[in-house]
Amino acid sequence: MNVKPIAYIHSPYGEKFAVPRQPNLVQQLTSTVRLIGEANCSDAVRGLTDFSHLWLIFQFHLIPLGKWHPLVRPPRMGGNQKVGVFASRSSFRPNNIGLSVVELLDITFEQNQVTLVIQGGDFVDGTPVIDIKPYIPYSDCIPHATEAYASRPIVAAKPITFDPACDSQLNKITTLIPEFKSVVSQVLQQDPRPGYRRGSVEEKTYGVTLYNYNIRFRFEQECIKVTAIAPAD
Repeated sequence: MNVKPIAYIHSPYGEKFAVPRQPNLVQQLTSTVRLIGEANCSDAVRGLTDFSHLWLIFQFHLIPLGKWHPLVRPPRMGGNQKVGVFASRSSFRPNNIGLSVVELLDITFEQNQVTLVIQGGDFVDGTPVIDIKPYIPYSDCIPHATEAYASRPIVAAKPITFDPACDSQLNKITTLIPEFKSVVSQVLQQDPRPGYRRGSVEEKTYGVTLYNYNIRFRFEQECIKVTAIAPAD
């Protein structure tokens, strides 16, 4: 079987840590899908703008192929209970392939480059795309479907606060990226820490790379506090 990328995703997520565990949890975040090779032609996307949402089939390219186990610990179960890999969305799979539904905002054609502008993705920057398919509501949406341990998204109840020391940097960034502060807040409210840490208070400072900025934060008693923002190395 010969499978090769047809596109690559350019995303504000510079690393695996803090990428949402499901699509559409950080809805304001915009990414692009740049078609490559023979797929990079206007005919390949003719009619695609008639659909509001897309399925992207992609590769977990940062996960070594073959590095998987039959049992995994879903974060939604606290990271302590195990289920079969096929009963999970774990990226550690026999074939490191993922599937996400995203909103299609636009398709641009500039200098012989076809680019899809999408929203709500859960992809690290540089993710290879294997296929693109339209989302068809009447067949893809199953209202009576049931689930076990993932009945609703987990959102931290604590508010996000920014240390006053971040104000100057925030003002500069938001002139270029108006949604920056909102996206950072949505990402941190997903509590990107390991499942067994979820909801706990820690003195430890964590860091995440978004939009080529390193964001430092802590989970305090009353809030999730962003302590520093600096350009990523």
